[in-house]
Amino acid sequence: MHHGPLIAIIVAGLGLAFVFGAIAQRLRISPLVGYLVAGVAVGPFTPEFVADQGLANQLAEIGVILLMFGVGLHFSLKDLLSVKTIAVPGAVVQIGIATLLGLGLGTLLGWSPFSGAVFGLALSTASTVVLLRALQERRLVQTERGRIAVGWLIVEDIAMVLALVLLPVLAEVLNGTPSGGSAPLATRFDLGVWGVLGLTFAKLVGFLAFMLVVGRRVIPWVLHWVAHTGSRELFRLAVLAVALGVAYSAATLFGVSFALGAFFAGMILSESPLSQRAAEETLPLRDAFAVLFFVSVGMLFDPGILVRAPWALIGTLAIILIGKSVAAWLIVRAFGRSNAVALTISGSLAQIGEFSFILAGLGTALGILPPQGRDLILAGAILSILFNPVMFALVDRFAAEAPAAKPKPAVPAAEAGDADESPAPEPQPDAPPERDLTPTALTDHIVVVGYGRVGSLLGAGLLAQGTKLLVIEDNPNAVETAKRDGAELLIGNAADPEVLSAAGLGRAVRLFVAIPGSFEAGQVCEQARRENPALPIIARAHSDPEVAHLTKCGATLTIMGEAEIARAMLGLCRNLACTAKPEAETDAKPETEVEAEADAEAKPEAATEATEPAANLEAGAPVKPGEPRRLKPRTSARGPASEDPPAAA
Repeated sequence: MHHGPLIAIIVAGLGLAFVFGAIAQRLRISPLVGYLVAGVAVGPFTPEFVADQGLANQLAEIGVILLMFGVGLHFSLKDLLSVKTIAVPGAVVQIGIATLLGLGLGTLLGWSPFSGAVFGLALSTASTVVLLRALQERRLVQTERGRIAVGWLIVEDIAMVLALVLLPVLAEVLNGTPSGGSAPLATRFDLGVWGVLGLTFAKLVGFLAFMLVVGRRVIPWVLHWVAHTGSRELFRLAVLAVALGVAYSAATLFGVSFALGAFFAGMILSESPLSQRAAEETLPLRDAFAVLFFVSVGMLFDPGILVRAPWALIGTLAIILIGKSVAAWLIVRAFGRSNAVALTISGSLAQIGEFSFILAGLGTALGILPPQGRDLILAGAILSILFNPVMFALVDRFAAEAPAAKPKPAVPAAEAGDADESPAPEPQPDAPPERDLTPTALTDHIVVVGYGRVGSLLGAGLLAQGTKLLVIEDNPNAVETAKRDGAELLIGNAADPEVLSAAGLGRAVRLFVAIPGSFEAGQVCEQARRENPALPIIARAHSDPEVAHLTKCGATLTIMGEAEIARAMLGLCRNLACTAKPEAETDAKPETEVEAEADAEAKPEAATEATEPAANLEAGAPVKPGEPRRLKPRTSARGPASEDPPAAA
């Protein structure tokens, strides 16, 4: 058996991406830079091994599909419509400005106006993968800034789909050459430019109608049926089949891009209770194929362009990094959004990606874009992706000053409700604030990181006891919940050392890390332990390896939810046995035996470090850092109600 080019590109791409990505991480720069360098190393412009560019692009397309499907799972139709008043006109105006700038540069280089316009259009659209990676790293996808950026991107994708369909027809009109069938029906019936535009728009509307009417019923039903089979493997396969199948069908039947089709498939599924599980199942493949996307981009880079046309390349980068960014910033500010929102949008769009490559390749094939234009677009894409982390670092630096004038979040619930009332639902960019680094003045307080399903139950219980509570959270919905409960808030990502420092951990009496991600929770535990070596830190986990990881990172206790649920169920069985009919008591096991089974059944080895009940922790029972605890299941005459704290965990 001989290996083929597919295996070679996967092995070489992922292997070199890991090596160069690790080096980039060691040098404290984005791993994306390492992935791009890996692509250059296996590209056609470097000696030795050369990977198959066509296969690399197809693998990268799968990454784009899975990435957009994952974004759709967390991006409801309501979110998309909530930003339509800024995303639609903003994207259209920004595309127009970038096209005019490209037309100007093309004129200086001696190209025709149409060539310059195509060149500018290719520079106007941002990369899906780069933008989403940057937003996900900063946990901004679910914020108002993230929703605007993603909505803006969707509008750009729709505009590029229209451009790809219209270009062959325009080339035929201008050059008198056959268009070759991007819109065969329009060509066959001689519909002209407006006919092609109308047909494309009709296909797009048809796809949206199909997804909203048919997909909205079929996709959730299929996944619910698969979930009830109990097979995790089959469920994972069903999710991938839906994502890839809808994306491929959208491109084949409706002429919509793979990315757009996958996004709408995820958005339809987001209304199902299974959306979170679907997102988790696609995460490993999504990350792997996203890496291959960056490798495929790096393969396109020809370092010779730096020598052949340095000034033209500088002009191209100026349009991408400065022209587009300034235009986006001015547009967002003109719509009344804050400086932080405007900076985030402008930084997100200061790069170009996959649609730019497709547009450049089609323009060159049709003879309406000179080869130099294609090379400049590819070089501009590589360098803008390399510079994008720097742009976001500048955004983080300047945007951090914006929340200074915002009110302190410890507001009564009534006032918080009044503050949220605004003339229109959209003007909520700064309520709640997305980052607030004002140090707390609390002492002898408890800090809760994360105010989701677990953190909100924990926080409500602590507040009911009169505890001084500080919540660290950056999800707008969770922030609003904490405000209504009356907790003091610190808006930001707890994994950020600056945010954690503002929580006053040196004066705190306990830290609860209630976020589900073990790696991010481990970072919080490590930094908190450095801030206050004696601070009791209680974290949550879902498996034995997560318990071990969090304990290694400095958690005093780690509560594994599954173990506590098992304890609650066993306690329920014991209580039922106590209240059984007298004649059935002879068949019931002694309570000591039930307790022994509780320890044997519900105790993974990790539970020895992980199971102090929430009631004891809330009551302020002293704990020593690093001391493992395991308590027997509690008995109570009250029955199942006594098991509320473990069930909540």
